[in-house]
Amino acid sequence: MGRAGGHAGGDGTGVVRSAELGKLSDTVTYLEMTAKPTRPPMPVPAAKLALMRAERCTVSFYRYLYNVVGEPWLWYERRLWTDARLAELLARRDVEIYVLYAWGVPAGYFELVRAASGDTELAYFGLLPDFIGRGFGGWFLNSAVDTAWLGSTHRIWVHTCTYDHPRALGLYQRCGFKVYERRPVTFDDPRVSGVLPRDLKHPLLKPLD
Repeated sequence: MGRAGGHAGGDGTGVVRSAELGKLSDTVTYLEMTAKPTRPPMPVPAAKLALMRAERCTVSFYRYLYNVVGEPWLWYERRLWTDARLAELLARRDVEIYVLYAWGVPAGYFELVRAASGDTELAYFGLLPDFIGRGFGGWFLNSAVDTAWLGSTHRIWVHTCTYDHPRALGLYQRCGFKVYERRPVTFDDPRVSGVLPRDLKHPLLKPLD
């Protein structure tokens, strides 16, 4: 899966628009869930899985998860953060990191941000590339949603982008999220600046060289 949000490019037709050289344009889609879903438990995939909260997540481990999960989908914003800024984020009481392990190794993660108002953001959600296509996505997203509804949450929201996994938007909707806003954005191509590899391959991106 791709990020639950982020800046990305494209218009949903498979064509990436470029406002100017080195710029990418995108439509960010915002979704919300205002009631806890009533559904039977989803069968656990046929794998040795464990979902654990990283209560004392280190900056290096967070960077590993963010970079490996997000690179195929153009996640780049947190690569620009200093270690000190990331450490401050990870120490916040309203931020929760959960890691999915498959056969003892990290397979994915999600990040929740719980606001005092009762709004909980699913800020990041995704699987490592080696674990995409194994039937984990739906179960993992439902697990993230169930976790987000714990406590005093009365609304969950998430946003996704065109460069995310092509099935990400549909997965969120099947899980019970509803679209409430779409917003166009333009951002600097992170490959040009070297934040992401110049040879990064994505079906909506033309090669730089």
